[in-house]
Amino acid sequence: MTEIETTAEQLEAAAMPRARAVHTSDCGPTAEQQPLPEAVARTPVEQKSPAEWAYERLILYIKNFEEQLDNDHEVAMGFTGGDAGVMKIEGMGFYAPDIITFYGSDPTGTRTQQIQHVSQLNVLLRALPKQVDQPEPTRIGFRLAQDLEAK
Repeated sequence: MTEIETTAEQLEAAAMPRARAVHTSDCGPTAEQQPLPEAVARTPVEQKSPAEWAYERLILYIKNFEEQLDNDHEVAMGFTGGDAGVMKIEGMGFYAPDIITFYGSDPTGTRTQQIQHVSQLNVLLRALPKQVDQPEPTRIGFRLAQDLEAK
């Protein structure tokens, strides 16, 4: 027997993320286990470029990672496959249909930018100590998530 769905049910199903995470220990809720923010779910995945969809999900991962950090650490991005080190994430963007960009600085304070094709996307989030002279850690994930909600 075939189940009949209304158009609204089909649109709702299309907006629902297909994600899953399994862990060996309790690490708190992960990005895959959280509902999509309304602003992200509003546009069906089929109407987003690969860059926009990757950008939105990366924001959710960064925000979730930051929520589990203490006040002495900030999120940074490690690089794989090279000797580039790590970059403190200070901004992120996308250029549809297929480019993701990370803006930031390395541990010496040197301005850094990584431009990546979505087919090569490989991000390692790391917790680095915040600057000693900085009273509060910088939380880029919350700022990025606010921008998602504002669109």
